[in-house]
Amino acid sequence: MKTTVQLFLMCICGIVNTQGQTADKPLYRDPVHDGAADPTVIWNEQANKWYMFYTNRRANVDSLDTISWVHGTQIGIAESSNGGASWKYKGICNIDYRPTEEYSYWAPDVIENKGIYHMYLTYVPGIFSDWYHPRKIIHLTSTDLLSWKFESELKLASERCIDADVIRLPNGKWRLFYNNENDGKSIYYTDSDDLYHWPNKSKKAAKDRGEGPVTFKWKGKFWMICDSWDGLSVYSSTDLATWNKQAHNILKEPGKGIDDKVKGGHPDVVISNDKAYVFYFTHPGRVPSSKGIDTYETRRSSIQVAELYYNVEDQSIGCDRNKKASISLIPN
Repeated sequence: MKTTVQLFLMCICGIVNTQGQTADKPLYRDPVHDGAADPTVIWNEQANKWYMFYTNRRANVDSLDTISWVHGTQIGIAESSNGGASWKYKGICNIDYRPTEEYSYWAPDVIENKGIYHMYLTYVPGIFSDWYHPRKIIHLTSTDLLSWKFESELKLASERCIDADVIRLPNGKWRLFYNNENDGKSIYYTDSDDLYHWPNKSKKAAKDRGEGPVTFKWKGKFWMICDSWDGLSVYSSTDLATWNKQAHNILKEPGKGIDDKVKGGHPDVVISNDKAYVFYFTHPGRVPSSKGIDTYETRRSSIQVAELYYNVEDQSIGCDRNKKASISLIPN
């Protein structure tokens, strides 16, 4: 937690702008492969910048077929010096886990605890032209958010698990949510005392299908937002175990902004000064007229950000993606 003096110094140094700046639209495009997806955002204490990690899909490689371009992926890094309003390319993660000659890194989740950064990453042992192959979630640690040391492979509900998300429980322990593809792409969870060992049997969190879960605490309750391929499904809970699904999805209806005229996918949420911001990605070229077409335009993706709002009357979450996002993230 930052002290008042630390926050004051950050403000006068330009790291925190309490008035907020209008976020870029789109927020970010990867300059290497133009396939940024699955964002996760964290404060880099050493660099005094916000870092965004993402799956770097190979959208602009023409020689790849309709499946393999989302394999062979590295984890890209973008950085922001103005509270998340604009981002620039930093590079890719140096990950020391490559047991197979060909591999794919997907959907990182990054958290910090006691000065150590932890990444829970989907590892696919190859580059494939179809979907039914093993995936596993691995645990990595880092002190600088650039180089990552392999710690373990998590033993979860099946041999096809992706999209980790970790949240701290009220009792100080940790809960990991993930997508179990072998159970109809359901969201499961398991617990740990220390982030390194996950001995508890996994349980199903929600009966509905979805992927890319993100969990967070806001407005006095816990929330889980999932990519349900029809916008983002929203659930609420008082105990992180029993989840109630709200009636409407967010980011379902196309927006009007640049690269935002399609459904939103695979989110992250950052809470700052009691405001909630959803980071998500879009495939701008996947409009109704492009159905069945596989080109660079339908493959490329962009990262976007929008502010969430809380409906007091029905205690639900909403999102107006067409409203310009004024953002100034403050590190906790």
